[in-house]
Amino acid sequence: MILQNIALYSWTNGVIMIAIFALVCIILVGFLINFMMSGKKEDVTNSIDAATSLNKDENL
Repeated sequence: MILQNIALYSWTNGVIMIAIFALVCIILVGFLINFMMSGKKEDVTNSIDAATSLNKDENL
């Protein structure tokens, strides 16, 4: 009877550590997606402008 009352392992510490690890992973993925979405948009427009100016020169 006394052996049923003794906890062999406490799951509390492991569950808390897994929850913190999952939270950190989600935050890092969020930062990565934010970083990828906020890329330099000026470079794309400059390359498009350069391509259109090359096409105009070829038509002359």
